[in-house]
Amino acid sequence: MSPGSAADRHSAAKLLLGAFALVAAGDLAALLAGSDTGHMVCKPLLMPLLAAYVVTVRGPRLLTVALLFGWGGDTLLLFDADPAFLAGMGSFAAGHVCYLILFKRHGTPRARGAWLVAAYATALVVTVALLWPDLPPDMRGPVAGYSLLLTAMAFGATRLGPTAAAGGALFLLSDTLIATGVAEWPQAPRPDFWIMLTYIAAQFLLVRGVLAAQTPQLTSESAAATPSAEPTPPPRSRA
Repeated sequence: MSPGSAADRHSAAKLLLGAFALVAAGDLAALLAGSDTGHMVCKPLLMPLLAAYVVTVRGPRLLTVALLFGWGGDTLLLFDADPAFLAGMGSFAAGHVCYLILFKRHGTPRARGAWLVAAYATALVVTVALLWPDLPPDMRGPVAGYSLLLTAMAFGATRLGPTAAAGGALFLLSDTLIATGVAEWPQAPRPDFWIMLTYIAAQFLLVRGVLAAQTPQLTSESAAATPSAEPTPPPRSRA
């Protein structure tokens, strides 16, 4: 690839990130102002812009797919109906599966103590147990199953380091806030603002975490593909 095309790709990536930040600010401002129209316009644009950024910087295709599933969930949740909510939950669940595959593919084994496993397991059990009595009966099973997958994704994100881990934790927080609304718990003022703030930050941090984990792999693959000036001895067996 020529330097000019690389520079063009870099400029396009910066432009897309700027557009994403602008639309995110517009969506949050609309929520604070109580503008349903502004939210309806801005929210469906968020994940396509972030996905376009990933494509431009040649990120993993599966990351683009995860973001597009997020876009599906975002769009469906704009409709105030149980079938749309369940379909949106299913779309987000598919995105979490994509993330789990990405974490396994690009992550590295890390020393994650038993306390971290216990923390996520406790968060899952306590949250579902507290929400269960207040959830509509037909929502209990789907919410419990989705919560399990969401928590697995958040925990799996720790394989990629602190940036992705923060993204996973914020995603968990954002969806927990949604669940408290479904259970009709008392809400903070402007609950949709806090839901979207944590969600937007979560998706952005997950993207940054995956791309950062991908970069060393691309570098090592490029180095391996470069012919050496001197013969290279055959690799030693691990046996």
